[in-house]
Amino acid sequence: MNQTTKIASGRNLSLAILTLIYIFNFMDRQIMGVLAEPIKRELLLSDSQLGMLTGFMFALFYTTFGVPVAWLADRTKRTWVIAGACALWSAFSAACGLATSFLSLAAARVGVAVGEAGGVPPSYSLIADLFPPASRARALAIYSLGVPLGLGVGTALGGWVAAAYGWRVAFFIVAAPGVLLSILLLLFVREPERGRYDGGAVSHEAVPLFRAIGLFLSSPPLMLVSLSCALGGFACYALMGWLSAYLIRVMGMTLAEIGSWLSITLAIGMGIGIWVSGALADRLGPSDNRWYCWIPGIALTLGAPMLLLATLVEGWAMALPLFGITLGLSIFYLAPSVALIQHIVPPTQRSTASALLLLFLNLIGLGCGPLFVGVISDLALPSHGTQSLRIAFYALVPMFLAAALANLAASRVVGRGSN
Repeated sequence: MNQTTKIASGRNLSLAILTLIYIFNFMDRQIMGVLAEPIKRELLLSDSQLGMLTGFMFALFYTTFGVPVAWLADRTKRTWVIAGACALWSAFSAACGLATSFLSLAAARVGVAVGEAGGVPPSYSLIADLFPPASRARALAIYSLGVPLGLGVGTALGGWVAAAYGWRVAFFIVAAPGVLLSILLLLFVREPERGRYDGGAVSHEAVPLFRAIGLFLSSPPLMLVSLSCALGGFACYALMGWLSAYLIRVMGMTLAEIGSWLSITLAIGMGIGIWVSGALADRLGPSDNRWYCWIPGIALTLGAPMLLLATLVEGWAMALPLFGITLGLSIFYLAPSVALIQHIVPPTQRSTASALLLLFLNLIGLGCGPLFVGVISDLALPSHGTQSLRIAFYALVPMFLAAALANLAASRVVGRGSN
């Protein structure tokens, strides 16, 4: 085996392990939503308490701790940070299965959020140093497949295990592989040299945390890319968070049908969207940075009429594939935006910049997107009854267009520069 083949094999193995960890990261993160009803009944929780556990509270701790942990990853071995984070969130995910009250479950969920804060940003930075710029977006897209795969497998596994053995066992099963994956990471993923593909002109000097934050916030390209990414996340998380309820309440699907068909739709639709966006970004972006913004902008523009069509049709058998296409288009923002951030910032600030990007994405996207749909649905409830969620989905169409316009604005600031 020659040296080039050996390097390629090593980085591909590293990417595979990181992606597998991300799959379980998202499974541990999202399984609360799958198990919400049996947890609510046994622990006597309100919908507001469930909403805190699955949405805003998780996003708050995840994003707040993500920045200092990412800064630490920029100054030490990223493999150590990711391995420790994986073991931590897995342990707290198992602790969720031992909860006996809202407070004990909330404490465990905070632990999951804090642990997961150390997973994604250092992984983005690590992948950026494992792969050259010309193939970086595709590598990040493969890693980002952890989102739809984690959602799909978590939805199916959580539903089936909870139905057979109870919701507590479901938490134990998704948490168990975390320690093994941490060990595999330390054994097989080597820490690459920072900025190895970025040339000698790039600064490798570590900077203090608040200076790194200040540099990010004072950069128009970084801020506009983050805003456009967050608005794309707003549309994506809003649709993703309420699609199950919409299909049950408006389309008449059963929970069994949701477990079987929605999980497949999420995995295929969003998986294709992530892969295609990453491949296009690698093909077009290196010659003109604006493509990193144009690609998600075009996809979100197409997503607006697709969402309208999916919401207009009657019958879930026809609506579900249309929603799958819409979800695929809605997540086009992820791989190009992350790749562009990795290109723009110095190697020693990539984890911190990724954490700040995720702060905007999760507070605006995860924190506000599903809330927006819920508020519109509540407002429409007196006049539209069970169809109120349909009205809320109509209201989501302009948000797709707003996200598309934000990407257009970001492209004007990013400019034609190549990497």
